[in-house]
Amino acid sequence: MSEFLLELNHISKEFPGVKALDDVTVKIRPGSVHALMGENGAGKSTLMKCLFGLYKPDGGEIIINGEKVEINSSKDALKHGVSMIHQELHPVPHRNVMENLWLGRFPEKGIWPFRFIDHAQMYKDSVALFKELDMDINPHTLVGSMSVSMVQSIEIAKAVSFKSKVIVMDEPTSSLTGNEVEQLFKIINELRRRGCSIIYISHKMEEILRISDDVTIMRDGKYIGTWAASELTTDTIIQKMVGRDLSSRYPDRTNVPGETLLKVENMTSPNPLSFKNVSFELKKGEILGIGGLVGAQRTEVIEALFGLRAMTEGTIELNGKPVKIKSPVDAKKHRMALLTEERRVTGIFPVLSIEENALIANIGEYISPLGLLNRNKYKNVIKASVEKLRVKTPSVHELIRNLSGGNQQKVLLSRWLLTNPDILLLDEPTRGIDVGAKYEIYSIIADLAKQGKSIIMISSEMPELLGMSDRVMVMCEGRVSGFVDGASATEQEVMRLATKYMT
Repeated sequence: MSEFLLELNHISKEFPGVKALDDVTVKIRPGSVHALMGENGAGKSTLMKCLFGLYKPDGGEIIINGEKVEINSSKDALKHGVSMIHQELHPVPHRNVMENLWLGRFPEKGIWPFRFIDHAQMYKDSVALFKELDMDINPHTLVGSMSVSMVQSIEIAKAVSFKSKVIVMDEPTSSLTGNEVEQLFKIINELRRRGCSIIYISHKMEEILRISDDVTIMRDGKYIGTWAASELTTDTIIQKMVGRDLSSRYPDRTNVPGETLLKVENMTSPNPLSFKNVSFELKKGEILGIGGLVGAQRTEVIEALFGLRAMTEGTIELNGKPVKIKSPVDAKKHRMALLTEERRVTGIFPVLSIEENALIANIGEYISPLGLLNRNKYKNVIKASVEKLRVKTPSVHELIRNLSGGNQQKVLLSRWLLTNPDILLLDEPTRGIDVGAKYEIYSIIADLAKQGKSIIMISSEMPELLGMSDRVMVMCEGRVSGFVDGASATEQEVMRLATKYMT
């Protein structure tokens, strides 16, 4: 038997204007968790898509259990024992859990041509799988009614159900709570015990060092090296990923919060499961963080502030004057901007270019009296804005879906900055972004605050929340549980407030 279960040898892949993979070789030992790390755009996802048959490599070979294989589709990959849990989830929302779980391979009964789906067997198989993984999920539940974290758990169960030798997990914990992460790690350890190999992609250093056996680092489409996880620290990983030392994970902030710009009192949502009596103030040039656990209704609060969610009670004041915000159009008129949590679902227009994505929120400024779009008027503005945020792209005419997550996020920031907002609402602005791109986003945020922009930032990463915020408003069960100073608060203090109203 080969020393390695999987070998990706000298893999190369080019796209127009971009060499995504340049002679990359990665070897995976059986029964190991092999972390794949690198900045956004380093080539991690492209390499995995070559393994899973979504891309055809321009050069190189794939060897499984010592034998060279051809993988030209995801069906080929599954046949050879390779499954993949993608970062962006694509369930069928109007079908139940077990139908999503066994889609394309439903158990059948009867004799052709009178064969039917065996729902009883499908339910039995689903219950057995969830029992094996110690997951408390009802197979009859409609997937569209479930949280992102529960859908993530179903995707993990589906990958396990294929009895795969290699499972690729791309940012598997990005939407999971602490308890769900622990459950995932139990599953991974059990799979490792069975001899299954896990390729684990994540930007969370603590997770990598805890769960991994080996760590491979990539940079700019090239293989940098593979090390035992026990030999690495967070600092050494960062240095190898970015090719330079980052003396601090957060930039120095020189913003000085001024007078109160926004005042919210007793804001309440009509949904009984949502938030109630939320009150806070936001000062000019201040970064106000919002912390809390999954389900604390943080996103719902800023959606209501931006006019995406109805309010039954409460008042909003801007510069001491009451305002009504019933729609995003109202919010934009009051110079607000919202960067949403799920950039691929509610942020980017994937089939449009970078230029078109950056333009869309401010398109009215470039419409002629005849109703025509004047490209000569905006093309240099868009190009300068994209260059200012250092978006890595061969051209502003490149489709935004071809960019890395960090660069997509910069384009979305560019979109809203072109509207010249006074208040930016940022919902998980660095989710799924590598440490180098995170630092660039942090620097942009700090610079905007220095310019006098007021920022509300939701983050589930405690170090980020405390490292970037002047103050932190903590929420629990839809209520404000307290405020802490960003510079002096501890993670324990925030966590205490985040669980204050839990029963």
